[in-house]
Amino acid sequence: MKKPAGTEKKRVKRSSGSASSTARDSGSDPPPRNKGVKKDVFQLFAEKVRDNKGLESRWAVMEEARVEYFRGKDFVSFLKNHPECKEILEEDKDLDAEDIANVLLGKNLLVRCDRVTKTVRPGKKKLSTWPAHLEIFRENQGFSEADAFFAWTFEKRHPLWQTLLSFFWPVLTLAICLFPVYPHRCKLIVLYSCAGILLMILSLLFVRAVAFGAMWILLGKRVWFFPNILAEEATLKELFRFWPKKDEEEPPKWTSRLFYTVVAVVVVMLLRRHAPDEAARARYQRRMSNIIDDVLEWSPKLALSGLMENQPPVNITEAANNSSDAAGPDHAEDADLDETQAEEEAEDWTNSDIKT
Repeated sequence: MKKPAGTEKKRVKRSSGSASSTARDSGSDPPPRNKGVKKDVFQLFAEKVRDNKGLESRWAVMEEARVEYFRGKDFVSFLKNHPECKEILEEDKDLDAEDIANVLLGKNLLVRCDRVTKTVRPGKKKLSTWPAHLEIFRENQGFSEADAFFAWTFEKRHPLWQTLLSFFWPVLTLAICLFPVYPHRCKLIVLYSCAGILLMILSLLFVRAVAFGAMWILLGKRVWFFPNILAEEATLKELFRFWPKKDEEEPPKWTSRLFYTVVAVVVVMLLRRHAPDEAARARYQRRMSNIIDDVLEWSPKLALSGLMENQPPVNITEAANNSSDAAGPDHAEDADLDETQAEEEAEDWTNSDIKT
């Protein structure tokens, strides 16, 4: 005996409902939905390491492009001193420095480089610690600590202050262009501030050069105080570092030291002999003060009033002549014809008067 189809459908519904109730009672959660693509942890690790100031790095030129690079041994020592940076790797945080670097190389976040100049320059004892020119290492793109350099291949994230500074530069440029229309007090503040900063920089460079020359001549040592003051790429801390680096070059010969001593003495004697006298210094100071006063006292009102006062009076006759000259040759010919007709009419009137 066949059962109606309705009872079968009810049994199917009841069985599916009982299955869902048993799954709910067992406490098993439904499968999670597909979430957004998660960013690679090694990419996050590379960005974090690059932003960290503990890893010493430099800038160099590689294939006509500026890159930031570091040394292999510095990367190993950095991970030893900063193990918290590896926490971002999650399950790969137990990898050693060499394995992490190889993964970064495999993901094209790093590229191994080599120095372009592989010979010691004359007067040097060894190769440069941080070469300024690099090339891609063609033999093997594996990690190594022995004289190996690695450059970042991704673009570095710009901090907020650099973004704000990029908007500030156009405003500063406009402010510099509008300097002539500033009030007199603002002009004085800007002038003396810039002059003071410039004087401080020149004095620092002069004292630095004198100290280097004196120690080089007397002791044969190359000592540059504030060694990074003229560096193109340096952090604020490195820029104002006072103590010089260790001298790695060969000491100079006594003949060269004696030669430059004689040159320095001769230059000082010539400067003292040909120094300007008091009258010349007074004239130069007066001339410079006049130039500065002209710049500080200038204003648009003075410029407009000066143009109105210096404008010569207009002569009506000269203006008419100029307008007739500017009219062209056709108008000049018409004027000549009018003059001849007037002369003929005048002659006719005189002849008629004589006959009467």
